[in-house]
Amino acid sequence: METIQGKTFDEERALYGLCHARIRDCSFTGPADGESAVKECEDIVAERCLCNLRYPFWHVRGLTIRDCDITENGRAALWYSEHIDIEDTKLHGIKALRECSDVSVRNCDIVSNEFGWFSRNFSMRDCTAKSDYFMLHARNVECADVKFTGKYALQYMHDCVFERCDITSRDAFWHARNVTVRDCVLKGEFLGWYSDHLTLERCRIISSQPLCYCTNLRLVDCEVVDSDLCFEKSDIHAVITTRVDSIKNPRSGVIVLPGVDELIRDDDSHAEIIFTERPSQASDEAQKGEASAD
Repeated sequence: METIQGKTFDEERALYGLCHARIRDCSFTGPADGESAVKECEDIVAERCLCNLRYPFWHVRGLTIRDCDITENGRAALWYSEHIDIEDTKLHGIKALRECSDVSVRNCDIVSNEFGWFSRNFSMRDCTAKSDYFMLHARNVECADVKFTGKYALQYMHDCVFERCDITSRDAFWHARNVTVRDCVLKGEFLGWYSDHLTLERCRIISSQPLCYCTNLRLVDCEVVDSDLCFEKSDIHAVITTRVDSIKNPRSGVIVLPGVDELIRDDDSHAEIIFTERPSQASDEAQKGEASAD
């Protein structure tokens, strides 16, 4: 394998078509402001490199990135590439990955809006991420021990698994399909609307109007705290371990929980509510009033 070490490149397509090479301690920066430095390449290892110019890795097949710094200027860093391994790297440019496949990202610091769009076969572990529209339309994603903050995350995802993640986002998991979330903390408004086959296991949910308009929604031993107007128009089977602030018009299914401060049934709502603890007298009276209204 050829080694390119300790050099600075700023010209257009500086290493175009390079194959079977190790790029070590190099900088892609300079006054020429060229883009697409490593394009249409194959079997590339980049170590301890600075990427401070646009589109550094496009159409690369077989790419390892270790201990690199992709700055804010390194926008759209990895597009249309496959068989990618990224470790101990800063990914700070907007749109860092798009339409990539067979990707592993480990121990990385991600600050990148529109990260990971339309990517597939994607593994992420032990990372921090700040992003808006994170992983839009991604497929076959596995995330573990990821701490995420941003808006509109994880929408239109299919066939994904999340474990031990901390996710703070408005509108997370909208239109998600066949997604399982285990042992995670989920914070933010309007969680999981319009999802299909979304399963939450042992999660802690803190949200306003979470999990509405869902089909085939499952909650297994989840905490739902500081959350109101839950489950509107959803088909749900849930076992919840905490008392819930309010539930509004769940469409069908069964919800098992210790209690609810407010149960609203003023529209099409047929889900069965089963209390594991005896409701308070006030709750009893509210239930009787609703039954009379029905």
